[in-house]
Amino acid sequence: MTGALEGQIALVTGASRGIGKGIALALGRAGATVYITGRTEDESKAAVPLTGTIHATAAEVSAAGGNGIAVRCDHADDAQTRAAVERLINEQGRIDILVNNAWRGYEGYSTGAHFPAHHPFWEKPFMYWDEQMDGVRWAYITTALAAPHMVKQGSGIVVNISFNPELSDPAYGASKAAIDRLTEEFAHALKPHNIAVMGLYPGLVRTESVLLNAQYFDMTQSQSPEFTGRAVVALAADAARMDKSGAAYVVADLSAEYGFRDDPYTTQ
Repeated sequence: MTGALEGQIALVTGASRGIGKGIALALGRAGATVYITGRTEDESKAAVPLTGTIHATAAEVSAAGGNGIAVRCDHADDAQTRAAVERLINEQGRIDILVNNAWRGYEGYSTGAHFPAHHPFWEKPFMYWDEQMDGVRWAYITTALAAPHMVKQGSGIVVNISFNPELSDPAYGASKAAIDRLTEEFAHALKPHNIAVMGLYPGLVRTESVLLNAQYFDMTQSQSPEFTGRAVVALAADAARMDKSGAAYVVADLSAEYGFRDDPYTTQ
């Protein structure tokens, strides 16, 4: 869908790496100007031992045909989130697409601070709950800051990255249920202003963290980070997107509906 979003202004939170980076790249390939938030500017000082920075993502977005703009932002600090949104508005005058992706629920597994995922909830540190729920708050705050500008425009789309997990991890499951409820609530409040709000459920995504632990997964069923990004592009470019507002959608199902494809998995 090259050029499908030419001239559109997007904000993708938590896009130094992983799904956020994939979404930013797909938006860039569609011609959008993409503001990329995250904490990592220098890999040697990253909060997690994984590759990727906001500046590298921004450069790749621009190389892909869009306009990538890196904004250092720790979404745990509301003032930084407000400053990021205000910078976008001051520089562009509008915001057409908001993707709430920032989340830190798996950081403890990357750093070794938490038990492995299969341990029961009563053996996890209480901070694990907070780390799962932080992303819910960040999505709420970022949307609350962006919404007035979309309302003024009379248009926009908000996409919340979520999931519908099996019963296995109470904190994780509760956080995703909370994101889905936000999607419903946001959609209800913003419908009169022609602003669509959807949730997206990726599958197993080949993020940097997953690839480091590929031996534990069936990677033949995995998805590229850009696959979720192509779903965002398809929704944002859909003139009838308001018909989908208020619900969450499986990325693979949207692929079948809109006709976009994924990149095959390779070990090379």
